Amino acid sequence: MKIAYVFSSTTSQKILNTMIIPQLEKGTHGVDVVGMFFFMDNTFFLLDGTEMGDRLRQIQAMNGMLLMACDQCAIERGIDQKLIPGAQIGCFPQLYAALGGVGVDQVITL
Repeated sequence: MKIAYVFSSTTSQKILNTMIIPQLEKGTHGVDVVGMFFFMDNTFFLLDGTEMGDRLRQIQAMNGMLLMACDQCAIERGIDQKLIPGAQIGCFPQLYAALGGVGVDQVITL
């Protein structure tokens, strides 16, 4: 199954840091994660030079998943030019285009 995550809540950090990332690193997550989209302060998860950003970059290097920050959210926070290598910024049209040909089975919003 191919899934994409949308991180929009304030509890996203705990879920991503203690559950999803460790499972992806170990290969035990159980699904193919093809993309992650980050809203509001969750865009900081993609900040270059942070532990979470580095871990996400390493996972992306292994599986090629899309990592995208909301463009307005990243710009408002002044981090649009400070994201990890390989991360993109965009809005829904760019997200749809990037994931359209992948065959996403389910989108999970956290």
